[in-house]
Amino acid sequence: MKHIGKLRKSAAIFLILVLMLFPVQAFAQSGTHTVAPGDTMWKIAVRYQIGVSELIQANPQIGNPSMIYPGQKINIPSIDDVKALEQKVIELVNQQRAYNGLPALKSNWEVCRVARYKSQDMIDKHYFAHQSPTYGSPFNMMESFGIRFSAAGENIAYGQRTPQEVMNSWMNSPGHRSNILSKTYNQIGVGVAKASNGTFYWTQMFIKYP
Repeated sequence: MKHIGKLRKSAAIFLILVLMLFPVQAFAQSGTHTVAPGDTMWKIAVRYQIGVSELIQANPQIGNPSMIYPGQKINIPSIDDVKALEQKVIELVNQQRAYNGLPALKSNWEVCRVARYKSQDMIDKHYFAHQSPTYGSPFNMMESFGIRFSAAGENIAYGQRTPQEVMNSWMNSPGHRSNILSKTYNQIGVGVAKASNGTFYWTQMFIKYP
């Protein structure tokens, strides 16, 4: 763990595992979705890049989430501001990789979701570490969310106010820089959460597919 100024910390971890990874999807807008024939809560969740559990929570009017009908209105949780911060970090990561002659990492929304949960968990459980009291190691956490991979790594940080600031912190630390510039990984997820006192917690999760 490395201190990056007052109330600014970051940590990195990396590990090779022998598994596989799901493919990624493109971004979609948040708002209201009108159920079409053939829609399921899972299909809608994938389309809008959110978890089924978050979708169900946002729609208490749906008595049985397994039975939805054409014409029903489904509320889509809006976290566009959070996604914008996360995607900016991914953009900055790929800028650094380009400067170093490396291919860009592909954004994986499912991994972003897991990273977002990790950032929120650090706030909720009052810790700053790769090992979560809720989910265990980053690798166990990814697996528990259905993510499969052949290699994985994690960077975490808190206290940095912007994507550029947190990237500066990570790039100035050998361990974090190693993850960002690794030739092993080809996909990335970034998750950010904001504590009640305004402090941002940041998580990068790196994966190799296949």
